[in-house]
Amino acid sequence: MKKAAFLLVLILITSCGKPEPNLTVTGTIKGIKKGTLYLQQLQDTILVVMDSVIYNGEDNYSLKSELEAPEILYLTLDKNAGDDIPRIAFFAVPGIIEINTTLKYFEFDAKITGSPLQEKLNEFKGITSRFNDQNLELIVAKFDAQKSGDPAQIEKANQDSDNLLKRKYLYAINFAMNNKNSEIAPYITLSEIYNANVKYLDTIYNALPKDIASSKYGIELEKFIKQRKEEESIQ
Repeated sequence: MKKAAFLLVLILITSCGKPEPNLTVTGTIKGIKKGTLYLQQLQDTILVVMDSVIYNGEDNYSLKSELEAPEILYLTLDKNAGDDIPRIAFFAVPGIIEINTTLKYFEFDAKITGSPLQEKLNEFKGITSRFNDQNLELIVAKFDAQKSGDPAQIEKANQDSDNLLKRKYLYAINFAMNNKNSEIAPYITLSEIYNANVKYLDTIYNALPKDIASSKYGIELEKFIKQRKEEESIQ
């Protein structure tokens, strides 16, 4: 009896020390029959599984985990087919996030709801996709200019490319500054304009309120700026 009581107390202590999941990711994958779905987190360049579910004909899935702070997580599908493993990146926040998609176009058909930060990220990507389209056009223009051998045409193509890059950086900087009260600001800075002049990174970081500066990506941005400054001081 004493041993059983001791084990019961031990189990209670262990369960009390384990945090309750504050994140639920749920939804459907149209067309799937079998496979394993993973909720993953990036830790030191390695994707770590937070939760998983084996698909065996079910309509819905539900994944749960403890999320310490808003961050980018990954919904990864292993179809056991030996091909590329599709993956959906999304900006997770505590609460319930719904991700509905299809087996055929797992990443591209994803509809994500329940995360205000994902909405902001979608807003940003909606504009930057236009810059990317223009960049593809300019790559073709630069190729044609070099093929023609016309110095004036080559110079114009290079200038147009530089101007587009400046506009893209300026949009990202303005977006980060206009959303300085959100975790999206340091994330955009790190992921989109990390190689911009360090003074711009400094300006964005210094504009962040304390709670955002002490968030996951706020801390990473501070470390990155410090590293950039150290590297530039050596050169």
